[in-house]
Amino acid sequence: MTDQRTSPAETALWPAPTAPGRVEATVTVPGSKSVTNRALVLAALSSEPGWLRRPLRSRDTLLMAEALRTLGVGIEETVSSSSSAYSAYSATAADSERPGGEAWRVIPTALRGPATVDVGNAGTVMRFLPPLAALARGPIRFDGDPRSYERPLHGVIDALRTLGARVEDEGRGALPMTVHGNGSLAGGPVEIDASSSSQFVSALLLSGPGFNQGVEVRHTGRTLPSMPHIRMTVDMLRAAGAKVDAPQDGGAPNVWRVTPGALLGRDLTVEPDLSNAQPFLAAALVTGGRVTVPDWPEHTTQPGDALREIFTAMGGSCVLDERGLTFTGGGRIHGIDIDLGEVGELTPGIAAVAALAESESVLRGVGHLRLHETDRLAALVKEINGLGGDVTETEDGLRIRPRPLHGGVFHTYDDHRLATAGAVLGLAVEGVEVENVATTYKTLPDFPRMWDELLGLPSGAGERA
Repeated sequence: MTDQRTSPAETALWPAPTAPGRVEATVTVPGSKSVTNRALVLAALSSEPGWLRRPLRSRDTLLMAEALRTLGVGIEETVSSSSSAYSAYSATAADSERPGGEAWRVIPTALRGPATVDVGNAGTVMRFLPPLAALARGPIRFDGDPRSYERPLHGVIDALRTLGARVEDEGRGALPMTVHGNGSLAGGPVEIDASSSSQFVSALLLSGPGFNQGVEVRHTGRTLPSMPHIRMTVDMLRAAGAKVDAPQDGGAPNVWRVTPGALLGRDLTVEPDLSNAQPFLAAALVTGGRVTVPDWPEHTTQPGDALREIFTAMGGSCVLDERGLTFTGGGRIHGIDIDLGEVGELTPGIAAVAALAESESVLRGVGHLRLHETDRLAALVKEINGLGGDVTETEDGLRIRPRPLHGGVFHTYDDHRLATAGAVLGLAVEGVEVENVATTYKTLPDFPRMWDELLGLPSGAGERA
């Protein structure tokens, strides 16, 4: 569903540049959205101020920062006029005129209402902040883009009620809703079905140290998707001083416990967003070129780290050294049969590469993507097939058979990962026009400029084509 506040950027068609040859580039990828938004929540709960260095400034993170400010948290910025420019997707008009932040100082305070939080269409904001709002004093209303009303929130809402919070949602299990905080929350054990989103688990764990009894979260549903994101939550909680028992340490399966206690203010440098490195690594694979991403961490919980193994299996090779990650395409693209349940957010980019492969691909374990920013499975089928592809939807994923593709409009449905997938297809297929490429501002500011630089084109070449 499209946001009703339509802007020219949302209806514009971006001619995706065709690669003039093998790409040879170094691409500096902005900070991780997942790390930035978790770090902001933990800093807001800390007992002392902390620093967040090299944070991502994108629509999702600006919405998180603004929401915390609305609840009374101080967030001060050091800025650089050389940072990237902002598009119409800034959280506020003032943000769109402000240069990028190199560091944020977060000053925790007693959370308060009444307040209204705009979640946009950010899953981390709509799910991570209601448990925090239960610790505030006063009513906190949550609202967002029309698509946010369709995304599941029942796991968080039901859990908060079990833990002692008062939540008004008129029985929807979704936005809009109001959390009535009284300054504290009992906490304790709770059972949830998080099979539709691992963020339900992360949301409760992140605020767990602030609950009177902490929290014990037991997942009772089917397979839990995106486990790396839960491991990221656990690791970041521990780094902030929380005591956490988790299945990854040999504990009970599908049970996480967080002990109540004060969190430490941290000085954290945010890793590059490895999932956002995907289109640039894909460009090396598609063109048989070479792309280096500096500062790629040797050890990380980010799901995007799986790209090293996945794209190598599809025909490339990689080296991780002091320069970062260097990925080299082998000149041919192999199909792949893979379960992406733990790294579902990578599916659109992998599907785009698979549509250009020389053999069939089967992507499994990603039925939960039907509930993301859009129904990503249906969207990929419709848009790749609209360019002449042969993609069918399965119960839990996609089957992609290679066929010659042709130009056409690639719709994005306000989904940033659909937009970058369209750009990847455009590398090898002339005449691909990506609708609303500005939606990449959700997590990857200034993507069109970065794409032009990757291909050695003058900035704005796509708009002038």
